[in-house]
Amino acid sequence: MRPLFSKSLFVAISLFPGSLRALEEGSPLFNDLERVEEINREIEEDLPFFYNYSFVGGYFAMPSARMAKAGTIAVGAASTPPYYNFGLNFQAFDHLELVGNYRIFRGITEQNFGHEGFGDDAERIGNFKLGVLLPQDGFPMLPSIAIGAEDFVGTKRFNARYVVVTQKWMRANLELTLGWGKGRIKGAFGGMAWTPFRTHRSRFLRTLTLVAEYDANNYKKHIHEHHRGRKVSSRINAGLSYTLADMLQLSVSSLRGREVAASASVRYPLGTSKGFFPKVQDPITYCSPVDTEPLGPLRSEKELAQELAYAFSDQGLDLYTVYLVYTADKKKSLYLKVINNRYREEKVVRDRIEHVLSALTPNNIENIVVVIEADGIVSHSYTFRREDLMRYQQGITGPFELAALSPMREAKQAPSAYDSTLLFHRKKRIWEFTVNPRLITFFGSAKGKFKYNLAMTASPEGYLFDQVYYKFLFSYNIKSSIVNLGQQDRLNPSYMLNVRTDSLRYFQSNTVAMEEAYLQRGWNLGRGWFCRLSGGYFEPAYGGGAAEILYYPVRWNLAFGAEAAVVRKRRYKGIAFTNKIRKLKKDGEVVFVPFLGTQYFFNLYYDYKPLNLEFKVKVGQFLARDVGIRTEATRYFRSGLRFSIWYTYTNAHDVVNRRVYHDQGFSFTIPFDMFLKQSSRTYIGYATSIWLRDQGAVGGTGKSLYFTLQEERYNYDKK
Repeated sequence: MRPLFSKSLFVAISLFPGSLRALEEGSPLFNDLERVEEINREIEEDLPFFYNYSFVGGYFAMPSARMAKAGTIAVGAASTPPYYNFGLNFQAFDHLELVGNYRIFRGITEQNFGHEGFGDDAERIGNFKLGVLLPQDGFPMLPSIAIGAEDFVGTKRFNARYVVVTQKWMRANLELTLGWGKGRIKGAFGGMAWTPFRTHRSRFLRTLTLVAEYDANNYKKHIHEHHRGRKVSSRINAGLSYTLADMLQLSVSSLRGREVAASASVRYPLGTSKGFFPKVQDPITYCSPVDTEPLGPLRSEKELAQELAYAFSDQGLDLYTVYLVYTADKKKSLYLKVINNRYREEKVVRDRIEHVLSALTPNNIENIVVVIEADGIVSHSYTFRREDLMRYQQGITGPFELAALSPMREAKQAPSAYDSTLLFHRKKRIWEFTVNPRLITFFGSAKGKFKYNLAMTASPEGYLFDQVYYKFLFSYNIKSSIVNLGQQDRLNPSYMLNVRTDSLRYFQSNTVAMEEAYLQRGWNLGRGWFCRLSGGYFEPAYGGGAAEILYYPVRWNLAFGAEAAVVRKRRYKGIAFTNKIRKLKKDGEVVFVPFLGTQYFFNLYYDYKPLNLEFKVKVGQFLARDVGIRTEATRYFRSGLRFSIWYTYTNAHDVVNRRVYHDQGFSFTIPFDMFLKQSSRTYIGYATSIWLRDQGAVGGTGKSLYFTLQEERYNYDKK
């Protein structure tokens, strides 16, 4: 707001006589400007925000109605005798907070597998809080109101539902909370936080907060409570909370009037972050030299092609083809094919292309067609008129106007040899080689709460004959705690075809493993239609052949298509296949039955841009021959962070803890360039199911068409 008022002030002084006199102290304009500055400060300032011991926005044991900013992620650990609690908090939207906990019962051995190495009993817990009314809704003077639930999935041993109201008084540096709960939280609860040094000159004292709360947890009569946590001497928990640099939080308090509890957590706004380092190693946008000399004696076609190739390369883009096209009225145009291997957003690629073309296009060229290709598939194109580029280079036309004049369109086919001349062509790289670490985690093993597999992966990939994409992926285990784990879930065995529950066997080898080795070819069929064929080793467990077709026109928020695959099961070691798969009978006998995997789906994709929310739906037959629907919702952010949750419902009758289980879980991907000084299209990903089962299993089939096209066309700004 401040730059806007500064510009307005400058205009007022410049255009109106006597404007300087209007700024005299005590004048209405001067008072209005002071009031604007005061409002800006009030909007920006806030009381410190804290997570409770369950890593829900709140105090110590109780929640508040306050929430962090969308895109904030927090991880932490708490000691709340007689429990240890580990948590992950993700603020999916301004009004939706999602939290996962792993709670350990100190001193109580798990009754089924505790003696085998699992140790103390533990519980996985999911919490959420939904904001009904928040200050950013336009009513800053009204209290914040939220509803929430604790442990709303799984066994629900610590389930609670609540409504909570929080009011802040900035002048008093105080906030108060009142709430009502059912379940483990029983009846009325409340909290108070006072930050006495919020305006102190020392930054280290500003967030020190005195906190007290009335704890309504039903410790005495809750059936699943730890036996050493039932005694309550006081319902008032009191202590201190502190944040450092709005990243590190430390809290300590009394608990039940009998214990001392403490927590530490780290938070970071991953959704809005521009990265830990500025992108100083990215090339500056092309600005010189400027050469608009027409094609002719002083500027040959070969020189033009070389200039364009070098300029695009300096911008981090690869120019693969340049055609000089002759139109029916003897005018000339250019056709360029460009591949982006560096930038994550379409608008960044477009901006760099526009700067290069506006500076280097000969003035006797009528227009330029630029085609963007990804994974061997032509994604989309732009058509620029020379006169528009000239006005853009001179500063007469801005980026917004040029985007309107030359929008993204369906990809144009390469010109024929009869009406064009090939000026430049280079082959795609036959191979690239990348090496990355990989961490796979497992929770809830009979021999331990947390198991992992740390490996190094090496991936040669490239193109054969300029069109066929290939990929190999080799892995070697560096450190692993899953070598001696069993093959079956003895407490909740799966009686379906074991298409996924034997996955650990593929990661228990200490030798070099070839996990992937496949070929893929894609086509742009025109009018928004795409297809692909792929075949080979798709993943450690399966290999075979697959086909996919997709309808995804440019600038559409909706896409749909179909895919099918036939796969065979791989042996646990080596590259050989087997024609049988493991299955457990009701009497406990393990048998191996003939198996040829088939899966087929109708796919639907929808991107709801106002909320940066993407939906994916699969309907069809899954790998274990169960039929049903898988739905997935993804929240994406300006930084490139993506967080997804999924749920699968099929006709399989898979029972876990005496309830029919449906596959569900979450995943997230973080742009790798968040940790680099230059742009990159690489992502770090993690995904986990609530339970490793065979229901709703989907086998890999290579790179999906939607992912390839969506990644190439997308901008993360709301539209």
